[in-house]
Amino acid sequence: MTCCISHLDFGFLSRQALVGNFDGGDISSDGGLMLLAEVDRALGLTAQMAARLDDSRQAGKVRHSVHDLLRQRVYQIAAGYEDCNDADRLRSDPILKVAAGRRPESDADLASQPTLSRFENSVGRRELYRLAQVPFEVFVARHQAAPPRRIILDLDVTDDETHGQQQLTFFHGHYDQHCYLPLVVTAEVDDGTQELLAFLLRPGNYSAGRGAAALLQRLQARLKQALPKTRVVLRGDSGFALPEVYEWCEGQKKPVPYVLGLPQNSRLNELARPYMEAAQAKFAATGKPVRRFHEFRYAARGWSRERRVILKAEVTAQGPNPRFVVTNLKGTRHRVYDKLYARRGEMENRIKELKNDLQIDRTSCHRFEANQLRVQLHAAAFVLFTYLRALLAGTAWARAQVSTLRRDLLKLGVRVKESVRRVHLQFASSCPVQHLWPLLLDRLRRRPRLAWG
Repeated sequence: MTCCISHLDFGFLSRQALVGNFDGGDISSDGGLMLLAEVDRALGLTAQMAARLDDSRQAGKVRHSVHDLLRQRVYQIAAGYEDCNDADRLRSDPILKVAAGRRPESDADLASQPTLSRFENSVGRRELYRLAQVPFEVFVARHQAAPPRRIILDLDVTDDETHGQQQLTFFHGHYDQHCYLPLVVTAEVDDGTQELLAFLLRPGNYSAGRGAAALLQRLQARLKQALPKTRVVLRGDSGFALPEVYEWCEGQKKPVPYVLGLPQNSRLNELARPYMEAAQAKFAATGKPVRRFHEFRYAARGWSRERRVILKAEVTAQGPNPRFVVTNLKGTRHRVYDKLYARRGEMENRIKELKNDLQIDRTSCHRFEANQLRVQLHAAAFVLFTYLRALLAGTAWARAQVSTLRRDLLKLGVRVKESVRRVHLQFASSCPVQHLWPLLLDRLRRRPRLAWG
């Protein structure tokens, strides 16, 4: 039932009465979703996702195709409505309907929360495996025409706190909570931008590097096939400093360069002791922070041979801070550590966007497979924002966070009018980013559609 509020009294503005009501017509607060819908069409993202999912429903009883459900859910997440429950109040939103390919008035509403929940719980493991490849395939399709000189593969894990009875949730001592432990892979290209390749939900009792070597093998094989002239470098923190990772990198016909953090241990600290003592003496004499780089050969128990280890001997007012990395790169100590390894912190900004801006850790379903699907839906929204950010090159939004892009470009009021001949979107005349829209649409239409493999 429609709630009718005839009059809102806000007092007076100067000598005039200030009143309001809700009779403005079909107005949406998310007009910028049309931009993301155009990005989606250019990438073929949700269409490709739909093609990888089986639909076992009886065709005569289907009101919402798999593609419709994917678009609705991904666009809602992008707009900041991350819960399935949000669908019940948004399914009639005129701009969401238009973005999802429906007329705002004469076509039926979008799917309800129960329909979307049934969809989430209907997807099996094989479909999820195919679906998880889509962000990687988007990356490959985007860069085949102009391959980057170098790609840095960043690996990391993050905690996904769980509450309730989710399958495969376990207590993790490092995070001191029950959680999942997703594995995240991003790719940094020549201009420093990073794109998501994989976000894989994993049980909470996994170690950080479990399965990393097998995943790297699949990624490397596909990259070598699609981008044969591109150099691939592996970068990760100490959770991935595992013999199977080193052995795989070094065992390739053309070894894969890597730089990985090493956790401190008594033997490493003993090797670093003279360098740290010298740094502490320098700090005591000058009172200024000291930061020096050294290297030595080291082989931990279980390693097949010695490897190059770089030490950052740092002493500040907060005390000594030794850090270690293991690498097969030939560059100078300073360059390998500062210019390559230390820049892996940028990947953590992508994880923050995924978690804080897109709520990718909203994994509250009981079934593990349903939660994995949710993760892929949120990852798809992030891919759309990544491509939108690339289209904004040369503007003040070229490096903007997802939250900024949503606030400035998506959260735009629009009145939607449908007539026999057209659907008319009326944005505010005072919209501060209206100059960006012709630029973005022009850039989208000048770029060729992606050729999927």
